Amino acid sequence: MMRIILAKPRGFCAGVDRAIKSVEKALARYGPPVYVLKHIVHNAHVVEDLRRKGAVFVQRVEDVPEHAHLLFSAHGVGPKQRALARMRGLRVIDATCPLVEKVHHEIRRFAAEGYTIIYIGDAGHDETLGAVGWAPDCIKLVGTQEEARSIAVANPEKVVYIMQTTLSMVDCEEIVATLRERFPKIAVPHKPDICYATGNRQKAVMSLVPEADSVFIVGDPESANSRRLRDIAGKLGKPAYLIPDAAAIDDAWLEGVEMLLLSSGASVPEHLVDSVIRHIKERRECVVDERIFVKEQVHFHLPI
Repeated sequence: MMRIILAKPRGFCAGVDRAIKSVEKALARYGPPVYVLKHIVHNAHVVEDLRRKGAVFVQRVEDVPEHAHLLFSAHGVGPKQRALARMRGLRVIDATCPLVEKVHHEIRRFAAEGYTIIYIGDAGHDETLGAVGWAPDCIKLVGTQEEARSIAVANPEKVVYIMQTTLSMVDCEEIVATLRERFPKIAVPHKPDICYATGNRQKAVMSLVPEADSVFIVGDPESANSRRLRDIAGKLGKPAYLIPDAAAIDDAWLEGVEMLLLSSGASVPEHLVDSVIRHIKERRECVVDERIFVKEQVHFHLPI
């Protein structure tokens, strides 16, 4: 009989939950359409559900009709987007995750103090684009240990590193170690940038992977934190698959598996995890063993 080890915490973090509820509340209060800049979170199922309810997703502030309601996603935006929204008379609902806003505050503070900011993050990711926008002339982007080895700064005595909130803790430790070796006086934020939810999900997977024959991570391919859960399991030597939903499962992946570790990224609704379990139960006799790594009790107030 197969045993499914179901990791907890999994799924929605407080910032994602806040962003989705903000869209739903705006639709209920103002009626559709409510415009959302980029994807509210990186999950196609969530986006499509909100689209059916009346949300309109746009790539640029300029695509929003003047004086309409515009919601900024959990990933946050830079000052240029905020200025454009004001120019167009848009009624903004800011659903930026408070932990991302903390990073923006750090960037503004260190830039004002004359630091070169090394931002550790994914080039092109919505969160990175928003963060870099707050001090583009002061920020240098690093995504790998190799880039950390070669980056040049004007004044090695006045450097700080800041991180994207959804990075791999293991990868970041390697990059930070390289930066510390090159810049012994490098400054650090007062509190860690990687968010509590990302850290908890990664630690839970790391602690449970040794028991598993294989690992399924439910998450969208665009979701950085979901991809990293998959990568962590893979680096620990286990077959690991990132699946957006049950339909993506190849039944061959279940052959010979007696212990399957199942988790999900921070932008994944629980019904997608439930559908994966149902899919497996239709094909294999199995039991579900939920393992609680830590209980999360973080909640953020809605901006609306």
